[in-house]
Amino acid sequence: MKIDRIHHVAYRCRDAKETVLWYQKMLGMDFVLAIAEDLVPSTKEPDPYMHVFLDAGQGNVLAFFELPTQPAMGRDPNTPTWVQHIAFRVRDRAELLEYKQHLEANGVDVLGITDHGMFHSIYFFDPNGHRLELACPDPNEAEMLRRMDEVKWAMLEDWSKTKRAPKHAAFLHAREFTQ
Repeated sequence: MKIDRIHHVAYRCRDAKETVLWYQKMLGMDFVLAIAEDLVPSTKEPDPYMHVFLDAGQGNVLAFFELPTQPAMGRDPNTPTWVQHIAFRVRDRAELLEYKQHLEANGVDVLGITDHGMFHSIYFFDPNGHRLELACPDPNEAEMLRRMDEVKWAMLEDWSKTKRAPKHAAFLHAREFTQ
């Protein structure tokens, strides 16, 4: 047995229509499906919702639930905002820069470009407060991935014992990325 792929990933939103329009305008995602119910299908609980689905490319689907009868959205106060995020891959650095300019021109605050060694990213928030990342591959991505593959188990083992960042992959940040 082996999982084929992710069917969809679902998050909560404050306003389904606003969310769909924002993802269309800011990230070029197509709106593919809407489901509205008065009862939760799995539990039969009364809880009306709107469930919207967006095409995130190559069979990946990003979905949102608007839940008007539930308390206002929140986030885990014990988890830093930089941890929980949705990351999308873009073709290359030129496209990453295009997105950065497009987002900023539309009033979105963008952090980055951040060099992660094998990829480069920008970060921003959607209208629901979800942190998003757009990442493009580094020209040396294949070599970096090969080197990371060689040290992954040693890194995990060292981390498990010490809960301190092992230095097996220090090569990732041995150079600076310039915009």
